[in-house]
Amino acid sequence: MSTTRETRLDDEAADFVALVEAESGTPLAACLQCAKCTAGCPVAARADIKPHVLVRLVQLGQRDEVLSSRMIWECTSCQTCTTRCPQKVDIAALNDALRRLSRAAGKVVGGTTVPTFNDIFLRTIRRLGRMYEMGLMTSFKLRTGNLMADVDKFPMMLAKRKLALLPPHVRGAAERKRLFERARRAGEPAAAGAKAGGEKK
Repeated sequence: MSTTRETRLDDEAADFVALVEAESGTPLAACLQCAKCTAGCPVAARADIKPHVLVRLVQLGQRDEVLSSRMIWECTSCQTCTTRCPQKVDIAALNDALRRLSRAAGKVVGGTTVPTFNDIFLRTIRRLGRMYEMGLMTSFKLRTGNLMADVDKFPMMLAKRKLALLPPHVRGAAERKRLFERARRAGEPAAAGAKAGGEKK
């Protein structure tokens, strides 16, 4: 009984590692656990899981702990970890992959507004062809309910012409639609893998 259970867990871990490696394009087995990534990470001090520990947890197939981590959403994608890694493990790409899998599996940690911001950002690009900061921030504040944060900076940004009152007009709506549809189809294997991993639990 014990042997069967251990084999099943090993298979699940292997499936998860293979999925993450395929999605991130980085060889997780190359990690030496030297912690140079963590030493250079600007958000490691407040992270629930340090970058090098995150890699180790993925190697061990700790799917739920990794996908529900706050660290994958606090990562700023500054690439410091990737630059410092002597084994060329791309932890920034790993975090991108884990964010996609986390959303697909419904494991996003509570309290983060990053997915909301990302959704609004991409929807704006798809609809307008370029960023419209006024619309982005208005939608973000309405969605999160944080209406008054940074409102004192609004007059200064208008005075310096950092915010356009009207949205831009960019041609190529059909091309953008095809591009986003192609990206959606490309992400379907990851979504299916994330959901399948959850159903095995």
